[in-house]
Amino acid sequence: MPIDSGDVAWVIAATTLVMLMTPALGFFYGGLVGRKNLVALLAQCMAIFSIISVIWALWGYSITFGPSSYGVIGSLSKVGLNGVGAAPNPMYSSVIPELLYFAFQLKFAAITPALIIGAFAGRARLKPLLVFVVLWVTLIYAPVASWIWNPGGWLSVSHLGVLDFAGGLVVHTSAGVSALAAALVIGPRTPEEIQQARPNNVPYVILGTALLWFGWFGFNAGSALAANAVAVNALVVTNLAAATAGLTWMIIEWWLKGHPTAVGMCVGAVCGLAAVTPASGYVGPLGSLVIGVGAGSFCYFVANWRARTRLDDSLDVFACHGIGGMWGTFATGLFASSVVNAAATGHNGLVFGDPHQLLVQLVGIAVVASFCFVGSYVILRLLNRVMPLRVGPKEESQGLDLAEFGEAAYDPGASRGPTPPGDSGPG
Repeated sequence: MPIDSGDVAWVIAATTLVMLMTPALGFFYGGLVGRKNLVALLAQCMAIFSIISVIWALWGYSITFGPSSYGVIGSLSKVGLNGVGAAPNPMYSSVIPELLYFAFQLKFAAITPALIIGAFAGRARLKPLLVFVVLWVTLIYAPVASWIWNPGGWLSVSHLGVLDFAGGLVVHTSAGVSALAAALVIGPRTPEEIQQARPNNVPYVILGTALLWFGWFGFNAGSALAANAVAVNALVVTNLAAATAGLTWMIIEWWLKGHPTAVGMCVGAVCGLAAVTPASGYVGPLGSLVIGVGAGSFCYFVANWRARTRLDDSLDVFACHGIGGMWGTFATGLFASSVVNAAATGHNGLVFGDPHQLLVQLVGIAVVASFCFVGSYVILRLLNRVMPLRVGPKEESQGLDLAEFGEAAYDPGASRGPTPPGDSGPG
């Protein structure tokens, strides 16, 4: 089958949409933290995107999507993008170039570790953080993605039969439980920092949410890898789940606290986006509404429970992405329908007569959550012995904007950066 120009155009567009999500996450996280860490969150997201772009080309793509003989990890046959070019790879798509598939998957690999940093915002040194990202993508993300999205992977649709259309397990569950491990290893903020913690820029939170929502259409609908009916369904249910989750969070907050908040509505919408991600190519509109209600409810109550514990997951990455991703993966086992996606024939959910699919989804959740939590905890513990992850008390109090980057978000006079060329200052 020849390359289809319409499908190529759509996947190129989807790839650019997903790229937008990493800086959008930076604005979302940056608005939620204190003003002294806003630049750091944005810069960390951009640094992670850059470093993953390089390692994905050198070895990440190969060990994830190269031919898998044992169902555990891809081969080294595509290291340095060897043989990856204009020709399609029928393992993934026969109508788009493999090089485009590489570019599309790169954006998923980049945003996933960026999600984790919200768990320890304002507490981690940049150098060991970037080393952790390289190790995590190589040792955690690549195996999980290979198990589920590589046709030879042992959890894939072709083998055990786990359904994860766009990353409920690969992206959100893996990032959420890894964030939990990171929060445990790095430790909580000081009581003073926790007491002072509040969003520094609510409009940035809203902007980040809007851009994430926009980019998520490429994230989910683009995962069809074609401009077809499955992509259209994914786009529609993505919007419905996000809207429903945001409304659900708002209603609960209004009921319990007496008023809604803009931040709460935005966080709820992101939870809905995370939850519908695994289901978007398999579940119809009514199922997506249930997924949205569940995401807005479960994530809200887990986040509020977490706030009453000593666990300091600063931006509730586990509650939003971990719980959201696991709930969405479970719900896929409830509402998946081969009417929505002919490729899911034999993989209907419980509601459509196949209780086995729900069991398979539960196995996928248990395996991925356990592997990512334990693996991340071990990597972080070992790395912390060689390169201390946490900044010192002075730097933490000062904020990472100045301590790590020498720049301030709101006060140019506080910046220690060089004077721009041609600018001799006032006077």
